[in-house]
Amino acid sequence: MRCWLLSLLLVLPGVVHADETVRICYGYGCLAQADIRLTEGQLGEVRRMLFAAVNPENERKMISAAIGRLYAWAGEQSDIHNDRGGNFADGHVSGKMDCLDHSTSTTRLLKLLEARGYLRWHRVIEPVVRDVATVFFVHWSAVIEEKTAGEASRFVVDSWFVDNGQPAVILPLGEWKKGAGPDV
Repeated sequence: MRCWLLSLLLVLPGVVHADETVRICYGYGCLAQADIRLTEGQLGEVRRMLFAAVNPENERKMISAAIGRLYAWAGEQSDIHNDRGGNFADGHVSGKMDCLDHSTSTTRLLKLLEARGYLRWHRVIEPVVRDVATVFFVHWSAVIEEKTAGEASRFVVDSWFVDNGQPAVILPLGEWKKGAGPDV
């Protein structure tokens, strides 16, 4: 009887029971890529984390932590465990990531979460770049938008600022475009 119930759960429509593979960029400008396998158990942990959110602001905090966790698992399978915040702290190690690597990879991770229905208050939009007239260098980031608030409520999810496996920095898009974020 127990075996029959387990097999029934595995074929129920709408129930996802499969590992996922996500391609992560590194090496500056996506020069190299690694296919990262996320298990259903790991994704279940992220789902529980995100489903604990009680409002859009709280969901952004959970997204920050979830992205850090997903990168930590990716670092267990690739050289990106060597990546440090910014472009200078990691020197010449294999696995270092610039903002193009981070914006591309973070967007892929966010789209995976979105496709699985884990984001209730946000949608993933295309990465954005800071206006070079505002800052001294070009900088890209992944972006989410609060579903109910429109363009005024867009936020960057910027994992470039932090060491591998740490929670991503989430800032209002307007503040980020003006140069906000940790000094790295």
